[in-house]
Amino acid sequence: MAKKIIANPHIRSADDLVTSREETRAGFIAMALEKNYIAVPYIEEAKSLKALASQVKKPKDLLTVIALRNGLVTASGLSEKSLYYLTDDDKMLAIKGLIEKFLEPAGDGFIDELVYRYLLTKGDALGGKARNLAGALGERRFLRTLISVFNIAGINYKWKDSETNTWLDKPADDTDIEKRIKALYWKNVTDRVLVLNMNVPLVNKNVDMSVLHAQPDDLKTGKESVIYDANKYIALGELKGGIDPAGADEHWKTANSALNRIRVSFEKKKLKPQTFFIGAAIEHSMADEIFKQLQTGTLGSAANLSHDQQLTMICTWILNV
Repeated sequence: MAKKIIANPHIRSADDLVTSREETRAGFIAMALEKNYIAVPYIEEAKSLKALASQVKKPKDLLTVIALRNGLVTASGLSEKSLYYLTDDDKMLAIKGLIEKFLEPAGDGFIDELVYRYLLTKGDALGGKARNLAGALGERRFLRTLISVFNIAGINYKWKDSETNTWLDKPADDTDIEKRIKALYWKNVTDRVLVLNMNVPLVNKNVDMSVLHAQPDDLKTGKESVIYDANKYIALGELKGGIDPAGADEHWKTANSALNRIRVSFEKKKLKPQTFFIGAAIEHSMADEIFKQLQTGTLGSAANLSHDQQLTMICTWILNV
């Protein structure tokens, strides 16, 4: 098969796709800073818990402070998910167990013991958020770059707010808009809609990024939605924001399988939308595979999320696809 000219001029060889040690380091630091940021509410809650608990002299007296009730439930080890299955009596039983088995034996240090145990439970919640953090940060970086490309090119756009589920016009101040985007609409030559994290009916799987020939009103509820029209799909892509090199190959295998599934599903309808891949952690072995797929046209485009130039070029490609 003849080798195609790769659309991204910043990818001349497989080595250009590889994430450097410096980029890996920067990615881990960015993750750590973001993790600290999302931990702020838990730290502030712990401070308030300590201040309220300082009103009492003995652990059992904590039960008399109504404002402490939810904090005591958390410190007892009950997760928010478990509360849906428990009665008030169940919660009180857990609180009494906390007081008798851990706070009273702590003596004068019972307030610190309470705070430590509160933070331990909240740490599980933080861990859950942190596991989704890499994907969220990767998605935000992609969206911020795409919006920047729109702005520089003078392309107007609309965006769908993930919080209100409504379409809004391009704002005068787009600070942090990437944290709330569920979909984007723009018109360059023709109408385009980019939808994030959507179940594509033909594939029957979630796809990270889907570009369709459509307008916002075409994204209706039910089977009248444009997403059920296979002919409207222009490009579909996978984005892997994890920066840990140890998981890079596994992320690529997952993404590659998803992209193959997309291609096979559309080929059954004699359709061939473009496919693309964006990854933060790209090691040498997977870089070779990605580069070969670019050369053969299996992938329409690809980029290392950590490389500004590559990311800008794939966003330009999406703008014009």
